[in-house]
Amino acid sequence: MSPLEFDDRIVAQLELAYKSRDMSHRRGLVRAALGARTGDRILDVGCGPGFFELELVEEVGSEGSVTGVDVSPASVAVAKSRSAGHDNLAFHEADATALPVGDAEFDRAFSVQVLEYVDDVDAALSELRRALKRGGRVVVWDVDWATVSMRTEDEERMRRVLDAWDAHLMHPSLPRSLTARLNRAGFEEVRMEAHPFATNELSLETYGGFLVPFIAQFVGTEEATAWAEEQWKLAGEGAFYFACLQFCFTAHAPR
Repeated sequence: MSPLEFDDRIVAQLELAYKSRDMSHRRGLVRAALGARTGDRILDVGCGPGFFELELVEEVGSEGSVTGVDVSPASVAVAKSRSAGHDNLAFHEADATALPVGDAEFDRAFSVQVLEYVDDVDAALSELRRALKRGGRVVVWDVDWATVSMRTEDEERMRRVLDAWDAHLMHPSLPRSLTARLNRAGFEEVRMEAHPFATNELSLETYGGFLVPFIAQFVGTEEATAWAEEQWKLAGEGAFYFACLQFCFTAHAPR
């Protein structure tokens, strides 16, 4: 399976998803874990279309700043457009393993559902560590895709579809190794919290509801289409079910 290309079409779909109820809820959880304060300088690695930036700039105020980095030109373009009029917001097109920022430049840094796409996760974590001031806080959020649970009458077909989806990820179960990786990168006080995203609504307002058509479109096979049609049928019968676990890791650079 080829990688997910974050082009104009995909970014437009994700921009709609980020406005949903579940994604808004997730941003709230991430912001709470980040604990931004007035005057903070914050780095977002894998900023996407810039939703976090507009929320965080209100928390850091005019004395603080927020910098977003993303490897996708389409994402950076949308983020820049969304941030027009804010002098303390900046966006850069760059890889997570080569951040275009100075050493010890930021008070807080975060990366949400990004590192599962990065080949060299350890290099990306080292870059986050480099960018943080002494005692700076980092938040890393990723999904363990092995925890996805859905109702189906054809388990083997669903497994093939979900395996095809997993194949485009560099690390489909990254949370399992993130504690060790963060420690190895030199972070301290590594903590982990699990957050269930579960729904019985096949609605674009939910994480699972967005994923069904998105996965079917990406996998792009007749079997994936049949799987998605079954999910819509279940939803019509009031029998749709989706659950997965997402993990929030927090840590600090050495003080």
